[in-house]
Parts: sequence; structure tokens; C-alpha cells
Amino acid sequence: MVTVDEAIIAKYSREGKHFEILVDPDLAYDLKEGRTVSLSRMLAVNTVFTDARKADKASPSDIQKAFGTGDAEKIAEFIVKHGEVQLTTEFRRKKTEEKRKQIAAFISRNAINPQTRVPHPPERILTAMEQARVSIDPFRPAEQQVDDAVKAIKSIIPISIEEIVLDIEIPAKYSARAYGLLKELGTLQKDNWLSDGSLFAKLLIPAGLKESVFRRLGAVTEGNVSITEAKK
Repeated sequence: MVTVDEAIIAKYSREGKHFEILVDPDLAYDLKEGRTVSLSRMLAVNTVFTDARKADKASPSDIQKAFGTGDAEKIAEFIVKHGEVQLTTEFRRKKTEEKRKQIAAFISRNAINPQTRVPHPPERILTAMEQARVSIDPFRPAEQQVDDAVKAIKSIIPISIEEIVLDIEIPAKYSARAYGLLKELGTLQKDNWLSDGSLFAKLLIPAGLKESVFRRLGAVTEGNVSITEAKK
């Protein structure tokens, strides 16, 4: 468990009420990124505050009304995932740089120089990103920032990303939940809602995201999804 002195504040407001918790920066960041963490280790203290710096505790009734539970770990998970995590300047700088390198590595693996048909090395892509002043969000998955990065560096180096189209069938039970994820994962070329509520979609994605799409759609549909790569 992180000490109070080493912890940072995560905060969330609902219906005019403000709530704060003290959390381990590394574990909170990992949770925000979608990784599984120990909630007990993430929390510095099992207390929900209205002002953590002043140690002003939130009332149990306000906590229950806002979150539907008094369990500090469940509340902490919700606040970190849906609220604001106040990273220190140094921590944010470090994570932003890590994310920048992840994006460059992804582009290097999945893009080519269309003039030579060979990949650009990550170092060249990082240099181009710096010249283009590509803005990096340390909380957004690297693959979700690739398109913006590629568009920005096209004026500096010749580059194109190989793309594929996936045919996706989702049963009615999961279709509404999965639809928003589909729009997040790529470009919907077609979305056909069948009479029973199930969904057939054609999704255009960078080739390197194929495994991620399989994993994330599998998770949201409990494995009840059919995904095949469309023939060119």
C-alpha cells in the first residue's frame, strides 16, 4: 500500500457533490489504462474525502447516494476509471514519453514508406513526431492515437499504414454494448442491424490492431462474436 505522502489525488463530482481519494500513481495509471490492479494496494487509506488535503471526509449518506455502495475499493475503482487523476508534472512527463514511444513502435510495425515499401525505424518516426509537434495523451491507448500521429507526420516523411476490413457478427444480447466500442476501434464501413437485434458490421482498422480488436470485442461479448478478415 502506498503511503499518504507518496499518494496523489483522484477526484470525481456528481450531483453537486465532490469526492476525492488518495491513490498510488502507478497503480491508478495502470487501472486507467485498463489493466487489472490490486485496489487495496492502490488506495493509501480506505477513506473517501470531500477534500483530501484537508482530510475532510465525505458523509456516508452522500457516498452511498453517489456510488450505491460504501465499499472504498469499489468507489476508488470507479473514481479512477471515470474521474480525474491528478498526476504530478514529472509523472505525466514520464508516462507521456512512454506513450510516445509506444505509438512510434506501433507505427513502425504497421506502416511503410510507400516509395521504398520498407518500414520506417521507430527513431525516424519519433523525430518526425517531434518535428510535427504531435500531442500525446498519456491516458489514451497508443493505438487510438496512431491515426492522428500518422496524419501529422505525413508532411514530414512519406508513410502509409496497411489496413484490413473485418466482418463482425454480434448477437442481439451484446450488440448495443459493442456498437460504441466498434466506433472506437476503427472506421465502420457498414453497420446492419438485423430484425432480431443482432448486428453485422464491416470495420476498417490498421492491420496491427487485429489482435486488440479480437480481444476487446471478445471481452465485451463474453466470447460470443464472429470475426473474420474480409477478402481483398
